[in-house]
Amino acid sequence: MRCATVNRSMDDTKYWVAFNRIPAFGRARFERLERHFGNLEDAWVADTSELRAAGMEQKTVSAIADQRSSISPDAEMERLQRLGIEAFGWNDPRYPARLKQIYERPPVLYMRGTLQEKDEWSLGVVGTRRATTYGRQAAETIAGDLARQQITIISGLARGIDTVAHQSALAAGGRTIAVLPCPVDRVYPVQNLRLAQSIRESGALISEYPPGMPIHREFFFRRNRIVAGMSLGVLVVEAGERSGALLTARNALDENREVFAVPGSIFSPYSRGANELIQQSGAKLVRDARDILTELNLTMVSEQVAVQQALPADETELALLSCLSAEPAHIDEIGRQAQLAPSAVSSALALLELKGLVRQVGGLNFVRLH
Repeated sequence: MRCATVNRSMDDTKYWVAFNRIPAFGRARFERLERHFGNLEDAWVADTSELRAAGMEQKTVSAIADQRSSISPDAEMERLQRLGIEAFGWNDPRYPARLKQIYERPPVLYMRGTLQEKDEWSLGVVGTRRATTYGRQAAETIAGDLARQQITIISGLARGIDTVAHQSALAAGGRTIAVLPCPVDRVYPVQNLRLAQSIRESGALISEYPPGMPIHREFFFRRNRIVAGMSLGVLVVEAGERSGALLTARNALDENREVFAVPGSIFSPYSRGANELIQQSGAKLVRDARDILTELNLTMVSEQVAVQQALPADETELALLSCLSAEPAHIDEIGRQAQLAPSAVSSALALLELKGLVRQVGGLNFVRLH
């Protein structure tokens, strides 16, 4: 039996989407249902006693029972299709692997656009909405240079530094992802509607909120953990002492991600937060894109992406990758698990190593990267 993960069916996805429509139904409750029932289809049709056995509080059990009569999983998926929106839970192969590692990972993501494998090489770029000329120039230069090196720029589509980061990535011909504080069927702020359309064409718009949900104040803070969670690290360009960008940086630190900051004038209120990150939190001082690429060991990303594009993955490569992890596995064992001939395993592993997806760690043992 091959190790390749079987994609969740649309029938399972629609129940993730349906449960995500129930107010205050977050990570912990999804985990309890998944652990108890094995799949969310069985959880959706479970009676109240089964839901209580799964660890649901009485208030939640009542909410599920009440909401099921007004939520149609099939209708939810049809609505998403009409709106051109994709949705997927954390077991779906499309769900960003790095985001899945964070504690408060969103159970469901909604997307317009596309995610690609190379988006795993990404950096969050955030800062104040009241960017100075200096801050804009720094964000434009660094984000653009990173994009030219095949690094995906992730930000929050807010005014100021976020906007400059997205625009600079696009101008450099790179990819960028916007994490929205609202559903992806609308854009906030509305002034960035045209920018959002460009991002959708050359990256993705991402949200954890279903279409039609009104914006709440806390949504602006909650998106910070997604920006940090999808990124290898976070760069703060300009930030005041109470800037939301500092929350993104703290999310990154909490999840053991790298934090970078562009130093600013000691006289500027818009640089106090960034300067304090360098002084008190150990953020890496950044002068240019090379500082980030070197710190994250990303200097060869453009070459690796070129190899990936020249050698697209096939079923053999996917089967081998599914049998590999961070723990070393011998080539013979990999072949047995994948049910592939030794010659096929050897050649496919060589290609995967060129792509930077696997590494031989000695004695014909291999580990999976990224």
